[in-house]
Amino acid sequence: MVQSATFSLERYGQETRTRVDQALAEATDFDPDCPAQLREAIRYSLLAPGKRLRPMLVLMAAEACGGNVDSALPAACAVEMVHSYSLIHDDLPAMDDDDLRRGRPTCHKAFGEGVAILAGDALLALAFEVLARDVRPPAVAAQCCAVLAQAAGATALVGGQADDLAGEFSAASLATLESIHARKTGAMFLASLRLGALVAGASDDQLRALIAYGERLGLVFQITDDLLDVRGEETAMGKRTGKDSGRGKLTFPGILGIDESVRRAESLVLEACAALEPLGSRAEALQALAHYVLERNH
Repeated sequence: MVQSATFSLERYGQETRTRVDQALAEATDFDPDCPAQLREAIRYSLLAPGKRLRPMLVLMAAEACGGNVDSALPAACAVEMVHSYSLIHDDLPAMDDDDLRRGRPTCHKAFGEGVAILAGDALLALAFEVLARDVRPPAVAAQCCAVLAQAAGATALVGGQADDLAGEFSAASLATLESIHARKTGAMFLASLRLGALVAGASDDQLRALIAYGERLGLVFQITDDLLDVRGEETAMGKRTGKDSGRGKLTFPGILGIDESVRRAESLVLEACAALEPLGSRAEALQALAHYVLERNH
């Protein structure tokens, strides 16, 4: 698949972030029953400058399947809410113990651990409220809730994080590491694509193409994330670098080495883009995003 000369991922990303950020701000304009500090903590984390990759995947998938972007926007917001909740909790001292996120103090550093936990809890609940209330028809909303709940649960996102914690300071195989990240990172990428497909009324063939793409994209994202932890600059990354290797955490460079990790990521991007062939030119945004994930420097 060849990208058209007129497509710009940078422009697409800017327009998408503007739309998503506005919708997220509106969704978190709580009534007075929400305590002021909790509201501030929720919006501090959710509205922090970010790439919005997962919402973009929702919208791109909907477009690739011939759907309407406006109809997919609530699902895009729900995915970002779950992602933000997971970051808040992952940053806690009991988890990854990070003090910097997106170039700013993490939520628990800014508001305290108790408020940070509650902010994450509230975002998780809000994600399903938005799906159930705003996705139409109701049958599709129910399907979306089931997909996102599974991706965020004990066999996917949360289970992957549990195994990631258990894997620190221990030797493990490449298969084990890939299994961890297929759940911890990849599950939410796949859920994003599935949500976009559901809202668009995708065919089975379209859904299979998106899943094959998403499985590879999730691994590419994690490999590049591990490489950035080794090679990235803290200022560009907006978070501490070198922390994973310093704690003996399982990483792709730690098992494969840097050069082989780069080669594996490049190969996976080619496979991801090839998987999009059945979707034709409508998938050019997804193709461009795969290359961006490979080449990103933060």
